[in-house]
Amino acid sequence: MKLATLRLGDGTTTAVRVEGDSLVGLGLGDVGAVLASPGGLEAAATADGPRHPATGADFAPLVPRPGKVICVGLNYRGHITEMGRDLPSHPTLFAKFADTLIGATDDIRRPAETERFDWEAELAVVVGRPVRRADETEAQAAIAGFTLLNDITCRDWQFRTREWLQGKNWESTTPLGPHLVTTDEAGGPRPALDISCAVNGRVTQQDTTGDLLFDPVHLVRYISTMIRLDPGDIIATGTPGGVGHAREPQVYLQPGDTVVTEIEGLGRLENRVVAEGTR
Repeated sequence: MKLATLRLGDGTTTAVRVEGDSLVGLGLGDVGAVLASPGGLEAAATADGPRHPATGADFAPLVPRPGKVICVGLNYRGHITEMGRDLPSHPTLFAKFADTLIGATDDIRRPAETERFDWEAELAVVVGRPVRRADETEAQAAIAGFTLLNDITCRDWQFRTREWLQGKNWESTTPLGPHLVTTDEAGGPRPALDISCAVNGRVTQQDTTGDLLFDPVHLVRYISTMIRLDPGDIIATGTPGGVGHAREPQVYLQPGDTVVTEIEGLGRLENRVVAEGTR
């Protein structure tokens, strides 16, 4: 099953189920609300509401206001090597705020304060039920499915200190979506899917999510040890090698660039970079 959050012409949003060329309304405002509802995914599978055409659909961030967006750094061997780091013994975690999130085709706003604006294609875990101190079985059951995220980063701000938050939390920079693909359709709770990023048609990142050092189930177990994970929470699992900061010469995103993020079976993000404050 695939779910999405659709923008309507009146400025509101609605959660929908993808059925071929149609989007079936689920009676709730967004996918996060669906996951938090008593029926959850089971109710979403049979709900029958207003139908909307899939062609030309305007997708909001999959979960517009998640309670938590927890990100993992240094989780593909190739990216760890290109950044000159040792393989970590534990996940490297940081947080993003909901104000960073944009939809699948929204513009990425490049801040005037950065000169090193970089791409990071990522598989994102969508939490479907509350879980704390999860064991293996509980962690698997807590994963509603997967989506795409690109953790666009201001590298010059990220590396001002050892803490990364200031490079990762710029408003309207992080596309999330377009769909939640449930685990049964994505290949299970540890999917091995092709992941790629292209800038202006040139492939910059290409790998498989099967190469994650810490897989989605491990991450749910690890993070839920510290804090309860709730329906609609997002875990961004890290990016493969090929980021602009690690290239020789280094390459960064500029206004007018187009960033395409794709994961096999999950969908596609296509976002134009614009200077913040422009249309």
